[in-house]
Amino acid sequence: MTQPSDDHLRFPIGRVQLPEQPLTAAERARYIQQITELPAELTAAARAAGGVKLEQPYRSGGWNGRQVIHHLADMHPLLYARFRQALTEENPTVPVYQEQAWSDLPDVAATPVTVSLALLESLHTRWVLLLQHLSDAQWQRTFYHPRLQRTFTLDQALAQYAWHGRHHIGHIKLLGVM
Repeated sequence: MTQPSDDHLRFPIGRVQLPEQPLTAAERARYIQQITELPAELTAAARAAGGVKLEQPYRSGGWNGRQVIHHLADMHPLLYARFRQALTEENPTVPVYQEQAWSDLPDVAATPVTVSLALLESLHTRWVLLLQHLSDAQWQRTFYHPRLQRTFTLDQALAQYAWHGRHHIGHIKLLGVM
């Protein structure tokens, strides 16, 4: 007998779909709005789940809510930096990190989630200001991701990173209904 899939838990909003063509201004605006709203939506989802539920994993073998929130605070400064690198270097190879190892570091358990939520609020304010001022040509600049062995345009990165935030908000929302 096969085990039931936990894809609805792993990917509560579905898997990411990257654009193959340059985004329209309206599509970019929608993704930028999602990045703008992430800190407030994440905070609301964390409050709705409550402190005790944030200590639970959203699925068997998955991170707990605290780890998810701290993961976003670890990852999003790197995502912002990838944009800045692509805008100032020719197709840079961006650094990657060991997500699981970072989630196991002692500060993840010791730091209140409110610290990471505040970091995301400030970071996203600055990141969105950058995004709102890019030209069409700048959106086509690229970076190379060595783990994925793929080159991304900033349009594709925008779609990926907007999805990334909503994806993890979906995980926190799952905790609120458990």
